[in-house]
This record gives sequence, structure tokens and C-alpha cells, in this order.
Amino acid sequence: MNLPAMSRLRRIELGLAALLLVVLALDFVFPLPTPAADSATLTVLAADGSPLRAWPGDDGAQRHPTTPQAVSPNYVQALLYYEDRWFYWHPGVNPVALLRAAWQLARHGRIVSGGSTLTMQVARLVDEKAAGRSVPAKLRQIARALQLELHCSKLEILSLYLNLAPMGGPLEGVETASRAYLGKGAGDLSKAEAALLVALPQSPTRLRPDRAVQAAQAARDKVLTRMQLLGVWSAADVADAKLERVFAPPLRARWLAPLAAERVRQHARREGRMPAVIQTTLDAGLQARLEQLLTDRLNGLPDAVSLAALVVDNRTLEVRGYVGSADFTDARRGAHVDMVRARRSPGSTLKPFLYGMALDEGLVHSESLLIDAPQNFGGYAPGNFQADFSGPVSVAEALQRSLNVPAVDLLDRLGPEHFAGRLRNAGVKLRMPANAAPNLSLILGGGSTTLEELVGAYTALARGGLSARPRLTADEPLKESRLMSEGAAFIVREILENGGRPGSPFRESGQRVAWKTGTSFGFRDAWALGVTDRYTFGVWIGRPDGTPNPGHFGANSAAPLLRDLAAALGPDGVSNQARQQLAPRRRPDGVAAVAICWPLGSAEATTPPEQCLQRRTAWTLDGAVPPTLPDRLRPGPLQEPVWVAAGQRVQPDCAQAAERHEAVRWPALLGPFLDAEQRHPLERLSWRADCAPREPVANRLRVVGLEPGTVLRPAPGRQDVTLKLQAIGAQQGLTWLLDGQWMAASTTAGVAQTLHVARAGEHRLTVMDGLGRWVRVEFRLAAP
Repeated sequence: MNLPAMSRLRRIELGLAALLLVVLALDFVFPLPTPAADSATLTVLAADGSPLRAWPGDDGAQRHPTTPQAVSPNYVQALLYYEDRWFYWHPGVNPVALLRAAWQLARHGRIVSGGSTLTMQVARLVDEKAAGRSVPAKLRQIARALQLELHCSKLEILSLYLNLAPMGGPLEGVETASRAYLGKGAGDLSKAEAALLVALPQSPTRLRPDRAVQAAQAARDKVLTRMQLLGVWSAADVADAKLERVFAPPLRARWLAPLAAERVRQHARREGRMPAVIQTTLDAGLQARLEQLLTDRLNGLPDAVSLAALVVDNRTLEVRGYVGSADFTDARRGAHVDMVRARRSPGSTLKPFLYGMALDEGLVHSESLLIDAPQNFGGYAPGNFQADFSGPVSVAEALQRSLNVPAVDLLDRLGPEHFAGRLRNAGVKLRMPANAAPNLSLILGGGSTTLEELVGAYTALARGGLSARPRLTADEPLKESRLMSEGAAFIVREILENGGRPGSPFRESGQRVAWKTGTSFGFRDAWALGVTDRYTFGVWIGRPDGTPNPGHFGANSAAPLLRDLAAALGPDGVSNQARQQLAPRRRPDGVAAVAICWPLGSAEATTPPEQCLQRRTAWTLDGAVPPTLPDRLRPGPLQEPVWVAAGQRVQPDCAQAAERHEAVRWPALLGPFLDAEQRHPLERLSWRADCAPREPVANRLRVVGLEPGTVLRPAPGRQDVTLKLQAIGAQQGLTWLLDGQWMAASTTAGVAQTLHVARAGEHRLTVMDGLGRWVRVEFRLAAP
């Protein structure tokens, strides 16, 4: 190499060394600011990465971290060709572009083009004093750009731009803008969408697609045209891209599951961590449908009423849908009160667990005879929601129809403390009023729990009796416990899948749904819970402040909403692909269908034919066929001797040649509800006059004021009749029923009772006392 060449090389080396010294001096005098991308921001995501809700960092900006590899190649390509084609070749500044900008400044007396490289744009994003179009600002940008090139790789500089570029309002970065404006990740951008987001940082306020559609589209088309002129994208691709319409909804309208997002944010804060991103288990598509479903219901509800819903995947216990309030923007409905976690009275929603436990304890099978009649349990006298009584009912009928008295009767035998303890172990924490112990009112909503706890418990019906706590993030540990046996869960689910009325299965879109409703005292809470093979879900309707919501209860408000939710989940709540992953439902080994007989409740195979007054088929568990529960009023077996002489009943010590037979009787409280043909044939025999049992007149129960067969006629101009009646000979209180419906009750005998009859036709008045004795008076109200 000759001396002149070596001299030039030496000068270049010295120049580079001098430049390095200048940059190092800049680092010392003007240290490079920490990029704002490190500012604490938080975005909560759905399972697929879709944003649910975002919170700005300390500087008020919202960012969603990304990398060049995660962004669509369409965007990276358009960005580099439109903003800085020489990005990978220059040292942070483009001398040609700077000279052109300087010549334009000298010619026009003002800055026409800034000559900015992508690195210089990043420089003004990390240093506020480098922002602007003045000469000092440009010089500062150049210095900062040189610093960036010294400290960062090209990939790191590009990443800073992708995360810090202003996108309108509080949004920064291409990923944030893509999800907020386009509802998709930046990895899936089309050419038209990529061009729009490339143009947006040039004037983030003026070009916002949610506010200035025409300006945003014009800027986008300018980028597309440049890409065609440079030969990067074909004319056909650009023409197709220009056909796409620019549209973006208001930013806040993009929020999904805002209360679920707030919940996971608060949880992270309590744990002393605040990551940039928290991913939940929510299904964004299902969540959107769920929110729309609840929003559509609001028009038919009073202003102060809210709604809540929760959907859980039975396989993973992951929450797929979470709506804590009906409308997050409506303060009148308690918008910010998360009713998924609020403690409310569960009404009758706990009854399936009671019957499941009773099955496991060997107290009942699915067709055990229960008593739906007025009863008093140590001063607690529950009634049914519809205020009527049916008399003899099976376990399945009592659960399907949500009858109160049979449930209280069964809880009394199982034990309230035992019941509450089993529920607590399974994740349902029943909160009682101050200083109150678990009591019989528990089964009718006497405690309080949450929608989340109820849904977690109902998953046991689809998971072999194992309940679990729903998980909102995938890293939450799986917490499950045994609520009932696999066999009991199968039987209870089979019962609930028959719907609210026997023989009327509840099916939506071809799927089987086990469901249960509940209503708390005073119409404060309306519930409905449902279980399919894939999902367990629940809804709540009421006022967040706990005041009554008259006219709205589980069956008429919550159940229709649950039905719509079941339909929204699709057949069996799963796609064809997902259905293949579900294990087919099978009957557990311990469950068998057995023919049983009423009133004894024993298996038909072991019951004499003459004692099988009603035959039914029951689900039994582990080979046990428990008999009918003991009669509270008449202790002893339901089998009793009957003496017959010459075809008539007689007292055993009264008639000669009397024959002893074995008959079966029904529990005493069922007497008013049984027709003669339902009784054992021997019980239907008439008594011989001289051998009949003689009850003292003082002990006979009878009604005064209305005789059997009476025809009542309303007064002229009226359609109803009112009578004053009295029952005499009663002991331990009275219960009055009109046509099977509860009418009144009193704790003392002899109290006058008002009978009001408004419907013309045949009627039946029944009066029962606390000993199970009853009297019936049939009469008729003539039409006016």
C-alpha cells in the first residue's frame, strides 16, 4: 500500500476514534434516557392473547410489549420502506437525507423535511427535548441517534420503535394500536392494516381511525401507493388493500371482562408484583357473546338491577366467561360491584348437594317417598314457593320441583352442621348471620355464598363428585375436594336433566343440561345454575345493594337467561373437535336401576305383591335400597296388622274368628292427600259398627261453619264469597289448605279463620293439626 493511501486510512481511523470520543463524551454529559417502554403498564389478556383491559403506566401511556419477530412482516416491510429504507446501513443518521433537508431549509427559509431516520425517531421518543422540528431539536436528535446506534443493535432500536411509536390517545406501540383499533394482534395485520398503522405515528391525533376515518384512510393509501411505486407490493395487492374500509370503534368499547381484569390486577398487586401482561383463561369470543347476552336483557329490568354470569370449563376448571356486572358504564346498576364474588343468599341452589349427601349416607334413593305437606320442625314451619303442597313425592320430584318441606325434612335428618361442614370442605363457605349456628333454614338460603363458589360446587356433577375452585389464570393451583361420590353425582345430574317438570327435559341446541334455580327471601336474588358435559355455568339477577327485586325469581328471570346462555355455548357446549376430547358419560359401577315399591320404599323383589301399592324405578347406590324414612307422627314400621271378619275390619279383641293380615300404611302426614284407591285394600274395608275404634268426641277434628256438599252462592253483584270458619278438636296448631294450596296456619286451636273463595266450581278445604289428624270438606261455589 502506498503512503497516500495509508495516510487516508489513518485519517479515517482517527476520525472514527474522534467520533467515538464525542459519543462517549455525550454519554457522560448527556446520558441516554431510560426508554419509556420500561414504565409500568399492565394489559390483561384473554387466553388467545386478545386484550381485555389495559391500565396506563406512570406516564399515562398504554403499551403492549412486542418484538419484530412477533409483528406481521407486512408491517415491518412497510415501516422500513416508507420511513427508512437505509435503516440497516446508516450509523443512525442518513447524510444524504440531512443534506437534502439542509438545502430545503436554506432555499425555503423553513424546515420542509426533517431527514429523520428511524433511529432519530426513536431518539425523540426516548428524549422529550429532542422532539420538535427546530434546528436545536434536530441536532439533539442526531446526537441521541448516534448514542443509540452505539449502545443498541438494529433489532433493539427497531423494537423500541415498535413499542414506543405514538398511536393516538394513550396508545403507544404497534401491538397496542392493533388490538385497540383493529381487535387483533399485530402478528396478523393485512397489508391495508399495516399501512394504516405505519401512517398513524406521523400525526397520531389527526389520523386516529376511531375519530378521523377519512384522514386515516388517505394517509393509509399514501403508504400503499409508496409501496407500489417502490415495487415492494404489486399493483393488484395495493388495489385490493385500498378497498378495505377503515373503521375502529371507540377505544373504551373494546374492553372485555373489565371486572375480571380488575380482579387479576388486584391479585397481582397484593402479591407484590405488577407484570406488564397478565394472561387469563377467558375465551374472548365466548366473553363477547356473554356480555352481549346480558346487555340484551337489561331493557326488561329495572334501572337498579344488575346481572352476573360465570362459565367454567369442567376439564380444566378454567374460567371461560366472567361478567361481574350488567353494564360497567352504568353506575345506577352498581357497575363496579363484582357480583360474581358478592355474598348473597343462594335460595334453593344448595338442594342438589343435600340430596347427593343423603344418597351417600344411605338415607334415600332417587324414588324414596318424601312428604310434601305442612310440617313443623321445632318451631320452624317452611312452606313452598308456590304455597301449595303435593303430598307424596319422590326424591327426584322434590328436587326437580324444588319443594321446600321435603328438603327441610331431609336436612333435619342429615344434620345442618354436617351439611354445612361438607359444603365448607368443598369450597362453599356458608356465611351465617352474627352468632348464628347452621340450622334448617340453610337449605332455603339461610346463609350466604357467592356465584363463584356455587359454580365451583356444581362442577362436581360433571366431574364425578369432585368440586373445585374456578381458575381465572392458568398458573392458579387446582384446588378440588370431594363433595359427593361419583355415583351420587351421576344420580343427581340425571334427576336435574329432566328439567323443572317431570317428563320435560331441558335441552338447548340438542344438548342435555342439568339445571337448578333458586330465589332468596324477599326476591332479593334470582339464581340459575347449569351443567353440560363441557361447561358449568351460572347466572345471578338482583340489586347489588341487596334490596328486593319484586316479581323476579329464579324460574321466570334467571332460568330463561340460563337457557339462552346454554344455546350460546352450542351443542353440548363444545365443537366437534373438542367433543372428541371429552370422555363419554358412563354410569358408575355402584349405580343401578331397581324397581321399588311405595309406601315402603323397598325393592319390589323383596316386597310382597299386596304391599306394593305403587311401583317405581329408582336409581340406587352401592346396592343399598333404603326404606321410607321413619314416620315422624306415628313411630314404628309402616307395616301393621289388620283384623278382618266377614269382609269387615274389626278390633282384634272384638270379634270371634277374626283373621290377622299384614297391611301397609302411608306416613300419617300424607292422609289428606291420598284418595281411597291409593290406600291398601285392607285399609279401605269398612269397620263393623260394633267393633270399630271409638275416639272420644272431644278428640275429633271437625270444621264448624261449612258442611260437606254445601253450595255457596255469592251475594247479588258479587262473584266471591267470604266465610268465618273454626276448627275444633285440634291439638298442636292448625294448617288450612284450600285446593291443596296453603291458606293459613295458627299455633293455637279454636282460632277463627276467614275463608275467601273467588273461583266458581268445585273446591276442597283441608284442615290438619299438629298430630297429623285431618278433616276435609268438599263444597262448590255457584256461578253468579
